[in-house]
Amino acid sequence: MTESTEEKNITTNRKARHEYFINQTYEAGISLLGTEVKALRQNKANLVDSYAIVKDGEILLINANIGAYDFGNINNHDPFRTRRLLLNRSEIKKLNRAVLEKGATLIPLRLYFKKGLVKVELAIASGKKQYDKREAIAERDYQRSEERKFKQ
Repeated sequence: MTESTEEKNITTNRKARHEYFINQTYEAGISLLGTEVKALRQNKANLVDSYAIVKDGEILLINANIGAYDFGNINNHDPFRTRRLLLNRSEIKKLNRAVLEKGATLIPLRLYFKKGLVKVELAIASGKKQYDKREAIAERDYQRSEERKFKQ
């Protein structure tokens, strides 16, 4: 029996890489209800405007939208409920120290399935200023133009 480490993306937070400098990433499990997992299999998730906080020695994911399961009943989950992230105690302490620094925040970058389990890629990030964003766009445009020249 071979173990598959294949990852299947559910959703990515594309806005995060534009709005923040990504300093370090962590892989975390997430505590979900059954209908939430089924909704994720239907790709009903959105991480835009979501973030994580450290509270009472736990990491909580806030504002992550996991839509309602199509075939659920009245016991369906709340799409914007606060969800607990599963990390080692030492990792939680590292993240807590990083968040206490000025300007650092915890941002989820993507949700994905790994070996049948839902995982969250969590990043320690610091906010970009407007001129940083313009600089990144100019750099990307320059790279594209260089690639076009190289192809010709």
